[in-house]
Amino acid sequence: MRRTIIILAGMFLVCGIYAQNKDIDILLDAWHKAAADADFDRYFGYMTPDAVFIGTDATENWKGKEFRDFAKPYFDRGKAWNFTVLERNVYSGADGTTVWFDELLDTQMKICRGSGVLIKQDGEWKIRHYVFSITVPNDNIPQLIEIKKDTDNKLMDSLRRKG
Repeated sequence: MRRTIIILAGMFLVCGIYAQNKDIDILLDAWHKAAADADFDRYFGYMTPDAVFIGTDATENWKGKEFRDFAKPYFDRGKAWNFTVLERNVYSGADGTTVWFDELLDTQMKICRGSGVLIKQDGEWKIRHYVFSITVPNDNIPQLIEIKKDTDNKLMDSLRRKG
């Protein structure tokens, strides 16, 4: 009897995690679609007001309103960005109010990677933190370093002077 209860509890837990992960997939797919549709309000409605979005450029670390201000002109033109999921992994925190994920995306920049954190607020999942990056084959890193060294050196000098 006890073994049956443990097995059933495990099955309910697995089913609950699967359903939660499916909800996360649906939300993230809808978020990406809102960008492709240039639907500003819907896109930002999936995020917390203080969400962080980290872009591909080293200077792109936007918090809350900064990201909305940056993105608004793209959405206003009717063309933001279009990311289609190729692969996604979702992981759940033990408390049931935090999940994190990573995804490979088909984008205008070819394959890119996204990763992020969602939190449950008032019974709804919201994106709290998202990192978007361009994937680079390891064999191409020397060429990439050469391409970006001047820009990176300037930024590093600027940041060192600040700190």
